[in-house]
Amino acid sequence: MRLFRNHIADARLVLVLGLPLAGSHLAQFALQITDTVMLGWYGVTDLAAGVLGATVFFTLFILGTGIANAVMPMVATAAASDDDTEVRRATRMGLWLSIGFGAAVMPPLWWSEAILLALAQPADVAALTQDYLRILAFAMVPALVVMVLKCYLAALERTQVVLWVTVAAVFVNVFVNWVFIFGNLGAPELGVRGAAIATIIVQVLSALALMVYCAWLPALRRYTLWARFWRPDWVAMGQVWRLGWPIGIALVAEAGLFAATAVMMGWFGTRELAAHGIALEITAAFFMIHLGLSNAATVVVGRARGRGDQAALRRGAQAAVAVSLVFATLTMGIYLLFGELLVGLFLAPDDPERAVIIPIGVSLLVVAALFQLADAAQVMAMGLLRGVKDTKVPMFIAAGSYWLVGISASYVLGVVLGFGGQGIWFGLVIGLTLAAVLLMVRFWRGAGRAETTAAV
Repeated sequence: MRLFRNHIADARLVLVLGLPLAGSHLAQFALQITDTVMLGWYGVTDLAAGVLGATVFFTLFILGTGIANAVMPMVATAAASDDDTEVRRATRMGLWLSIGFGAAVMPPLWWSEAILLALAQPADVAALTQDYLRILAFAMVPALVVMVLKCYLAALERTQVVLWVTVAAVFVNVFVNWVFIFGNLGAPELGVRGAAIATIIVQVLSALALMVYCAWLPALRRYTLWARFWRPDWVAMGQVWRLGWPIGIALVAEAGLFAATAVMMGWFGTRELAAHGIALEITAAFFMIHLGLSNAATVVVGRARGRGDQAALRRGAQAAVAVSLVFATLTMGIYLLFGELLVGLFLAPDDPERAVIIPIGVSLLVVAALFQLADAAQVMAMGLLRGVKDTKVPMFIAAGSYWLVGISASYVLGVVLGFGGQGIWFGLVIGLTLAAVLLMVRFWRGAGRAETTAAV
């Protein structure tokens, strides 16, 4: 009975930490959606430039968030062992590295037109995209600072503020977009450039809000995060870097898998690509729940590791996997029962292509229902392994599963064997399943035990 109560308590902790983080991820996702929708209202060329520029920016941003994701387990472990100094060191050097990364990616963003032209993008879109990215480049540093502070606060079980700051950012983004994209309230009409300015404003305000909160909250003052911030700590910086760069590579590998499938879907036609985009938006929204639960698993496991409590580590991991399984099962049911309704939400009622695109999108969601378990399992396994500071081998597992197996299977099933869009998505199922199995095996057969023993 006591063991059962412990498992219930662990599951409750995963939900208390994970659901606000999932909400925060959904709100972050909404920021991208609102930009796309409002630019679509403004004009086709500006929309194309915004989508293309956001893709470039997001790819580099995802790579940079590896540092923030490294801060989370380091802070969780240090906080559980009451090592305030290590909490401060890891977070500060995570901020230092994020600022450095933001500065390092400025040149490719500033001179992006030549790169886009080399990739055979239309000249007018490439030029406008460069204008957009030259402004948006200045949002990279505050955006990464926001990510580090979110991970710092999540590791200290302060997830509510992370949620509310991100939700507030969505409303601010809509308002500032309205002002600068369309030229309201006396502002100049800037189109896609206005969307970039809005993003900078939103990210700077979010960063300032979290910085003030970290300095103001009495419970966080003990970490003196901003005292003598200018002093480098090369040892801690090296630790954050070694843990963080493999996470960034793994995240980019996963994003690249889905980008590659979009390219292949485009070979079958515009309608198929449109249906693919809609289905991907739907699955990405539901994936945010699993990502939030994965972040919670990192914190739960990291704190157990910091206490040197192997039993709590395994029990917390079991609870996280169980909660994720429940949400994956519910999502599968939603896809199978309400697929037509979900796809239809993205199309105008009088759209002449509606009758063709909806069946294609529904067929893709049927396959997406199959990879829910695999996708949930692989992101959960990643979270658990980060909690025990195991990132390098998982990076190779993820990259190999996604690129060597997943993309190859998508190409063979979809193109060579002629199964079309469903074949491409079945390739995703194969790649994600392989990653899920290998990563779960790695955690349960030794990584967690070895790292916890080392901590003790």
